[in-house]
Amino acid sequence: MMPADSHLPHAQDIDVHGATHPGRVRTVNEDQYLIASMHKLLRVHGSSASPDALGDLTSESRGYLFLVADGVGGRPDGEIASWTAVRAIAEHVTHVMRFYAIREGKSREALFLEELQASVAAGHARVREEAAGTATTLTMVVVLWPRAYLIHVGDSRCYRLRDGELQLLSQDQTMAEALVAAGALTPEAAAASEWKHVLASALGGDEATPLTVPTDCYWDDVLLLCTDGVTKHVTDSEIRDVLRSGGSAEQMTSELLSRALTNGGSDNITAVVGRLRAREIA
Repeated sequence: MMPADSHLPHAQDIDVHGATHPGRVRTVNEDQYLIASMHKLLRVHGSSASPDALGDLTSESRGYLFLVADGVGGRPDGEIASWTAVRAIAEHVTHVMRFYAIREGKSREALFLEELQASVAAGHARVREEAAGTATTLTMVVVLWPRAYLIHVGDSRCYRLRDGELQLLSQDQTMAEALVAAGALTPEAAAASEWKHVLASALGGDEATPLTVPTDCYWDDVLLLCTDGVTKHVTDSEIRDVLRSGGSAEQMTSELLSRALTNGGSDNITAVVGRLRAREIA
C-alpha cells in the first residue's frame, strides 16, 4: 500500500467513470449520478489583450466530487426528486462551500463537514420545495487528497476496496436497519424483512439524517458508489472481484451493470467507480 501523502495525484493519474441503466423492468430511470472536478479560476471581465492571450486561467483540479441519487420508487416523479437534489447540491458546492479551507489543517475539518451537511440540507429543502411528494437517496464523496468525505442519506451505497478487501463505508438507512439497531430484528431477519427497502431517511422525505464519514485516501484504493439496483443483484463478493480485477474504471462500471442486468435488472442501475492509475516509483 502506498502511503496516502507520498504523492499528490495529477489529472493523468485519475481514472473515474459512471454509468446508469433503467434496468429490465422499469421504463423510467429515476437514478442520477455526477462526477465533477473542483477548480479555482480567474474570470476575466475586461483586458487590453485578446481573450486568448492570457491562456487557460483554470487551476489544476483541487478535488473531486462523486455522487449517486436514486429517486424513491413508488412515489411520483422520482427522477425529478433525484435530479433536483443533484442540481441543488452542485449549486451549493459551486457557490457556497469553502473547499480549500480544509487544506489549512485538520482542525478545520469539522467546519468542512458542516458545509457538506449544509449542501445536503439544501438538496433536501429544494426537493421539498420544488418536487413536493417525491424523495431520493444521496450518496456523495468529496475527495481532497489525502482525505475523503462521505455524506450519505438512504440506501444507495459507498464501497472501498483496500488491500484487496471490500469495505462498506455507508450504512443503509432503512426501517429494517433501524429495527436491527433497536434490537427488534436480527441482521438475518432484517435481510428477509419487508422493511429492508423502506427508507427511514431520504432527501425530500419526512426525515433526512445524513451520515458523514471522513477517511484517509490511499493510492491503490478503489471507490464505488452505487444505487440499490446494483446491490439487489450483485453480491458483495462479486463486487469485490470486479474491483479487484485491475481493469479501468469504465471496465469495472460496465461489468457491474452487466452483472446486475444478467441477474435480474429489476431496478434502475447506477455505478460510479473511481481509482488512481498505477504509478512507477523511482
